[in-house]
Order: sequence, then C-alpha cells, then structure tokens
Amino acid sequence: MTRPHYAFWPARLPHAITTPATSLWFNVAVNAWRYPDKAALVFMGRETSYRQLHDEAERLAAQLAAWGVGKGDRVLLYMQNCPQWVVAHFAILRTNAVVVPVNPMNRAQELRHYIEDSEARVAITTADLAGEMAKASDALPADQRLTHLLASQYTDAFDPQALEAGDMPAAWQDWLCTQHPLPALQGGQAHAWADALAFSGAAPAHDAGPDDLAVLPYTSGTTGLPKGCMHPHRSLMHNAVASSLWGTGSSDGVALCVVPMFHITGMVSVMHATLYSGSTLVLMPRWDRELAGRLISRHKVTAWTNIPTMIIDLMASPNFSQFDLSSLRSIGGGGAAMPQAVAQRLQDQYGLRYAEGYGLTETAAPSHSNPPDRPKQQCLGIPFMSTDARVVDPETLKEVAQGEQGEIVVCGPEVFDGYWKHPEATAAAFFEMDGKRFFRTGDLGRVDEEGYFFITDRLKRMINASGFKVWPAEVEALMFKHPAVQEACVISASDDYRGETVKAVVVLRADHKGKVSEEDLVAWCREHMAVYKVPRQIHFADALPKSGSGKVMWRTLQEAQNQGQL
Repeated sequence: MTRPHYAFWPARLPHAITTPATSLWFNVAVNAWRYPDKAALVFMGRETSYRQLHDEAERLAAQLAAWGVGKGDRVLLYMQNCPQWVVAHFAILRTNAVVVPVNPMNRAQELRHYIEDSEARVAITTADLAGEMAKASDALPADQRLTHLLASQYTDAFDPQALEAGDMPAAWQDWLCTQHPLPALQGGQAHAWADALAFSGAAPAHDAGPDDLAVLPYTSGTTGLPKGCMHPHRSLMHNAVASSLWGTGSSDGVALCVVPMFHITGMVSVMHATLYSGSTLVLMPRWDRELAGRLISRHKVTAWTNIPTMIIDLMASPNFSQFDLSSLRSIGGGGAAMPQAVAQRLQDQYGLRYAEGYGLTETAAPSHSNPPDRPKQQCLGIPFMSTDARVVDPETLKEVAQGEQGEIVVCGPEVFDGYWKHPEATAAAFFEMDGKRFFRTGDLGRVDEEGYFFITDRLKRMINASGFKVWPAEVEALMFKHPAVQEACVISASDDYRGETVKAVVVLRADHKGKVSEEDLVAWCREHMAVYKVPRQIHFADALPKSGSGKVMWRTLQEAQNQGQL
C-alpha cells in the first residue's frame, strides 16, 4: 500500500516504535525511583507524589492478594476520576490481575452483567456508588456474587478543610464531602479504603509480562450484552508510549484529565501516557468549565485531551477571557467532530491547533490521530505509530481506491486480542490481508490524496451522544423490562449540543395504553440505566415496521426521523 501521509509525519518521530517489554506496573515503579517527590497526581488541591502512588498501590495489592486475588483474576473498578482510581488500577496490575473498568453511571441492573460475565469476586468503588454495586451482586446466584467490596470516601484523597477558594464547585460539595456508610454485602464483606491501605502484609511477586491480560474494558455491539475486550499489557503499553511521544510528553509536562478514566481514551491516552512519561496528572471527577479554566491556569497544563463539547462549553464561559491557556502545547480529542468554527477560533485567537483522533475500545484508543503540526479539521487523522490502516469493501474485504467509501480496518500493536468468552465474535471481527491480521472497525470512511482518513457513516448501529457511545440494542434490552413496553426500537435524533441524542420508538402493551406517559418512561429509564443512555425523546407508535422475517426495520425508523417524519 502507498503511505502518502508519511509526507506529513511529525519530523521528530519515527513511523514505528519499540515499547518496553514489561508490564504497565513498571511505569509507576520506575518513576517512583526517578521522581520520588514529584507530583504524579493533583486532586482538589492535594498532590500525590510518585513514591506515594507506588507505595499505596503496593499496600493495596497486598490486601487484594490476601482477599484471594491472583494472577489473571478480574477485579471491577467502578468510580469517577480520583486518585483512588489510579491507585486501585495499578494495585490490581501489581497483583498480576486484570482491571475491569466500569462506567460509574451504570446502575445495578447493568452492573450484574459485568460481575457475572467477568467472573469478578472483588470490586473497588466509591462509597456513594457502593450500594449500587452491592445491590447488583446480591441479585446474582450465591456462587456468582462478590466476596469483597472495597469502598473509598472521596475525602480519603483530600482534606475539605484545606480547600482554597475555587478548588471545588459548590454543586460538588455534598457529592464529594458526604460520608457514606458501607453497604451490607450478601455472602461477602464490605471494607473501607483506609483499612485496606493500612494492611501490613507483603504484595506477591510481580511476574505479569507483555502478553498477560491487563485490562478488560467492555464494549457493546449491534446485538446482545456488552462484551469484554481483552487487552494485554503490550497493547496498552504501545499506545501509552505512542500517545506520550505524539503529544510531546515529558517529565515536566502537566496533563488535565477530565475525560473519564474508565473509558479507554482517559485510561490509556491520558493516564497511562502521562504516568509513563513522569508527567503530572491533574484530575477532575466531572466536567465543570470554570474549574477546568482555573486548573489549566493555575497548574500550567501543557496537554489536554477532551471532547469537543468541553471546548465549546469552556469558550462560552463569561470568565473565559480571565483564563490563561498559554501553557497548552497539545490539545485534541475525539468522540465527536469538532465544529469547524470552534477549531478555527482556537487557532486564530490562541494559536492552538485542535488535533482530532479516532479509535475504539478494541484499539486501545487511538488507531488514527492528526499530526499536531498539520491537523485537518473534522478529520480522523492518519494511521497512528506502528499502525497500518486501510479502507476496504465491507462485502469483499478488498481494498478500495483512494477516495472511495469503505470500511476502515486496522492492524497494529494496539489492537486487542479478542472478545472475552466470545470466540465467534472475535473470528468475525478479524480477517487476513497481505499476511496481516486486520480488525474491522465497523465504521465507513474514505482516505484523501494525502492519506488522511475521514469517517462517512457507520456499519454498526451506534449513537454518539457527546462522545458517549450508546448501543441501541442494550437500551432496548433494558426498556423491555418495563411492564408497559411491548416493543421498543432505539434510534438517534439530532441534538444541537450533544450532536446526537437517544430516541425510543415504543409500542405499549394494550393494558397500559393511556396509563403510561413519555415522562413516566423516561423517569423509569433514569432509574435503571446510565444517564447518557436514557432516551431523551419517546415516541409512542401502534406498531414497529418489520421485515418479512419479523425483524424490526430500524433503518426505516431512522430514515423517517432524519426526514422529520417521526
């Protein structure tokens, strides 16, 4: 294949890299020796040094081992961005075990699948979410339940009395500072974070290597429940190192982490890349534009990976002119296209070129990224370091000509090993071409004459709401649990702010018609699924269009929605 994008490759970087032949744990262990007193993490005004991060992870690893966590065991990690997330993540890796990151917006009904499918027996969370995890575990058969639930108060990581003005948005006061009691756990034990870190035993020998399973993030698809993506240490290590190099990372860098670390982008491109390079990670548990502006200004943030809606919101702040963005050297993200006018304003007024990227859970975040020195707007970028990406005919799997639409496929060291306990889905996701194993992304795109990739459509049925990926089949499966819902089909609707939002076309059971409103159904959904999955719009129909084989014709409904007929 031709590689015209090499003409625009950053001159300072090689096309491919050699990554450390170690586990991810060593990235923290090495930097604890190199930069023991340097701030690894900053959260709510408190710094955590590299030595402290290392030592806390060691102690927690010892406690996990005492609870029976061993090599290859899966441990659920269910919390918002905070220092405890990072400590727990590396503690799990330190025990040679596997991190199962879970979206903290998920509710008990959704959490049951993660416990059951991953066969995890230990979960680590924050006290405000612990009850939801316990509820999920209690609903499972006795032999599938959690045996240990570790819960941290957010205040384990900072002192509310030591906060300076502006350190915490007023709306977060109750959320972050309220002390929540530990829940009861049927057939198991709940533990406090401070008690676990006080454990005095020794951690087991660390012998995990590049090919051992490190992280099992879940992704949904067009059918069925979410599937675990098997990422060994080597796939995450590659993108951690590559992301650091691509974004000019160094031990003197400062990264703002507000994209969630349970998501592959926040975990790999931000957290792992930052800690690999010995930089400082400034953590935000949720988005708040005023706090983000203050943190960038105060800590002289040099790198910020985000989603475009964050930039739009920050620039709309009445205080925007008071924020100092001059320290930023690398800014970009993905999940949704950056509006051209906003990207142009960033470049014209602040000299910042917003570099969009593209990737999936299966590719450990970026498989493509725009060169920081020559990005194109509303473009996926060029194949990432060490990566071969093509556009093929989705039927024949033959490469199409430059400029023609086809399916984007990827081959590279960042690609996952396969789907957990789903060999058939794994086999369907890969194919051989030119002696290489390519992953089928399910996204349609094209390549321009300079080798830059552009997305044009999706083969997979997925809704992108402010960067959160919503899989209709999963929302439909949850909605069917409502006693009034006979049938449901989830489609996307346009949204000025989110880009896309979730809409459900619902057929009510005969005995519930006139008794259940759109508002009632939305309220029920908020109780049973993550808020970003909740349909913002409900349309009641007498019937759903079906094919001759009885399948719901969702494309017909989507087209009607797009034409304003629904």
